[in-house]
Amino acid sequence: MSAPEVGGPIPLWRDRRFRRFWAGQSISECGDRITELALPLIAVTALSASANQVAWLTALIWTPNLLAIILGAWVDRRVHKRRLMVLADLVRGAVILSLPVAYLLDVVSLGQLYAVALLTGTAAVLFNTAYPPFFVHLVPRSSYVEANSKLSASRSVSHVVGPAVGGALVQALTAPVAVVVDALSYMASAVLIGRIPLGESPTGIDEAAAPSLLRRAREGMAFVWRHPVLRAGLCCAVTVNFFTFVAGSGLMVLFASRVLGLSAGVIGLTLGVGSTGALLGAILAPRISRRIGVGRSIVVGAVLFPAPIAITAGAGGPLWARAGVLAAAEFLSGLGVMLFDVNLNSLQTSVIPDGVRSRVAGAFSTVNYGIRPIGAIVGGLLATAFGLRATLLIGAAGGMLSLLWLLASPIPCIRSLAQDDVATPCGDADPDNRPTPC
Repeated sequence: MSAPEVGGPIPLWRDRRFRRFWAGQSISECGDRITELALPLIAVTALSASANQVAWLTALIWTPNLLAIILGAWVDRRVHKRRLMVLADLVRGAVILSLPVAYLLDVVSLGQLYAVALLTGTAAVLFNTAYPPFFVHLVPRSSYVEANSKLSASRSVSHVVGPAVGGALVQALTAPVAVVVDALSYMASAVLIGRIPLGESPTGIDEAAAPSLLRRAREGMAFVWRHPVLRAGLCCAVTVNFFTFVAGSGLMVLFASRVLGLSAGVIGLTLGVGSTGALLGAILAPRISRRIGVGRSIVVGAVLFPAPIAITAGAGGPLWARAGVLAAAEFLSGLGVMLFDVNLNSLQTSVIPDGVRSRVAGAFSTVNYGIRPIGAIVGGLLATAFGLRATLLIGAAGGMLSLLWLLASPIPCIRSLAQDDVATPCGDADPDNRPTPC
């Protein structure tokens, strides 16, 4: 069941439950930005990792998503989704704390970085598959875009503040010590989410008579593939994710460090300044979607997200010019990704039935996020064979091809999330194989 709207929804800024969740996510996101910068910098500066090794580090963070379809089917039958989210935060915090401990003992290794990436990635999958049912219990349907906008705005602020703070912490304390901030942020998120008063409904289905885990996983994937909105959204997201990970964040840090000759502090400051585009995009996404429609906002974002990577590939000249081009590319890309994410996430939430949310999230993550490690590995191979600049150009050009999936779908014609606007395809079935009314 979605959050009730009796007498109209409470404005989210007045909803104490949402504010508490929003605060937890905001703190956690800021910590994540520090680790995203610190992990590849540990590999590059302390362990002299190659482009291929950095690409593998990025790949391992996303590899657990290949099992998300199974995990999502399991999570769907768990009543207490919030407890799973708290557990995921605690695991991530504990795993990340192992890095400064190993650093103090002078035993940090590339193998440990790979293990940290794999374990934190697995915990993230658990959190993300438990999140969709939790979200619809917390937020009324009419506030989906606003809630996603606020959460995305926090993520954008973290991209502005996090890299700058992270770069400064890395230079002052070294990268392994700087990640302590991220570990503490997960602990804070676990406490805040754990204190949210939220009724969670049981599935109402006898576990003994329920379909097997594999069958439920297949049903989640089948539901995505039969639904024209979900299918087009998935294919578009997979395409853009593959190519943006070909030119992924690890290679971007490597390019900025070794090709552009920027220090850790300058890289962090530049990425932080550029990320104001994501903040602007998150704030403006609801207004733009009301102006041009949810579907067209997704289309614009799908192009604007990957295209600016090509600008980064052309960077050169004096220090201020190199840093400025990197900041400009980050600004435009951030603006695009928020238009894409806020509207697509809200649209998907509005068309997925309650009983299958974790299952569909798992199926979506397996394909959408599972393609990311493959893109990162391909990016490492391309960078080794053809160089970093050529790899960035391939990522930009390929990412823009995602537009083709949207143009052949109903998505560009969807103006709002009103039930009359979002048509349910005939013949689709819900998770218990009951036909959905047309």
